[in-house]
Amino acid sequence: MSTDTPKEPPKGERIAKRLSRAGVASRREAERMIEAGRVAVNGKIIDSPALNVTERDRITVDKAPLPEAERPRLWLYHKPLGLVTTNADEKDRATVFDNLPEGLPRVMSVGRLDINSEGLLLLTNDGGLKRKLELPSTGWMRKYRVRVKGTPKDEDFTPLRKGLVLEGERFQPMTVSLDRQQGANAWLTVGLREGKNREIRRAMMAIGLDVNRLLRISYGPFRLGDVKAGEVEEIKGRILADQLGLDELVEGHAEAKPKSGRQLRKPGGKPMAARSGTKPDTRSDRRAGGQKPDRAPSKSAERPTGKPGGLRKKRPSSPRPSPKSR
Repeated sequence: MSTDTPKEPPKGERIAKRLSRAGVASRREAERMIEAGRVAVNGKIIDSPALNVTERDRITVDKAPLPEAERPRLWLYHKPLGLVTTNADEKDRATVFDNLPEGLPRVMSVGRLDINSEGLLLLTNDGGLKRKLELPSTGWMRKYRVRVKGTPKDEDFTPLRKGLVLEGERFQPMTVSLDRQQGANAWLTVGLREGKNREIRRAMMAIGLDVNRLLRISYGPFRLGDVKAGEVEEIKGRILADQLGLDELVEGHAEAKPKSGRQLRKPGGKPMAARSGTKPDTRSDRRAGGQKPDRAPSKSAERPTGKPGGLRKKRPSSPRPSPKSR
């Protein structure tokens, strides 16, 4: 009988995860940086990501000390047309990260939108949060406004609702609603729970429809609302914690505040406000398809008034004295 005691798991966390949490790079990018000899631990350059580190270890990247890990943060970004969702494009095309407003820390995208798609793209400073939001097990619905050329009927979308198999690749069932016909084009709302490459365009092409505009309006509980093209809006830590069930997103951390003297700026150089929170789909949806989505209750509607029914009674105005009594 063996008397060997089980080995304790190594302390700390993988070096690539630590770099990701510090906002240096995604885990995969961090592994490539390590293999390129750009990372050192306690003064020694490492060449393998198979290393656990603790808070006591001194880590440098390109000879610069690793910044302390911030709390995980998430932003809504309205991606315009014509931008590639990548850090560096081999064709030298304009990228999302080259056109973000000033004042943001280093961020990573949650998933992608192709160059001809627009709308909601989630950005985060934390690789672990990025991974969590991208996992298929999260099962979040992503909704899109889609404009197609032609005059389809509702029954034409039955194959998409059942699920397609294209070139041996299985597409999960989509939700599709035919919203309106606008001249030679039709507007649809499409929902899916996975993000295969060009999934909606390929599915529509399979039933004989060409997509000529595609705008993502929501990703799970996070909605584009009235964020304008090229702008960002941060999700409050408390909302993020509630949606993901992660108390560590807010415990011990105050809400992030813009640094004094710095404002987020949209392309063009004009200052913009660093807004927080989530908003219902409104302006962007009306521009895209003319359909008004379900609205969330307004703050005023949620505010208690202290009176039955929540209605405020107007104070009766005092009668003005007649000329004879003056």
